[in-house]
Amino acid sequence: MQRKIVPNIVEPTNVATVVVTDTVYHAAKLMADKHIAALVVVDGAGLIIGIVTERDMTQRVIAVGLDGKNTPVEDIMTKNPDTLSADDSAGDALELMQTRNYRHLPVAENGKCIAVVSIRDLYASVKEALEENIRETEAFVFGDRYGA
Repeated sequence: MQRKIVPNIVEPTNVATVVVTDTVYHAAKLMADKHIAALVVVDGAGLIIGIVTERDMTQRVIAVGLDGKNTPVEDIMTKNPDTLSADDSAGDALELMQTRNYRHLPVAENGKCIAVVSIRDLYASVKEALEENIRETEAFVFGDRYGA
């Protein structure tokens, strides 16, 4: 079965966002409060214009000695990030994440973010699909007597 990003991997949700003028400190607090590792950056119309992650904060703020309370998100975000559509397959998402070294990708619909999929979400889906495949194979091979 070909698993689609929505609804097989993630459900549409109210995604946590920031704007370019928010500080890195504000973004970090929001991520800590919500227990998430990435935020989508949106413009005034709510359209995706970037993404900021824990990795961005570590490598582009802390490692170079910037002050997160005075650094705007715009200075460290990844602009115009790759996105997925709800109909994209989990396999395509995994391939993109692996080749581009991403851990989070926004899922977009009409330019707005409806969800964020993480590599962890995709690994869980792959694990579930493999376990289902094993159960089906065992049922086929052993038939009704399996487990007796």
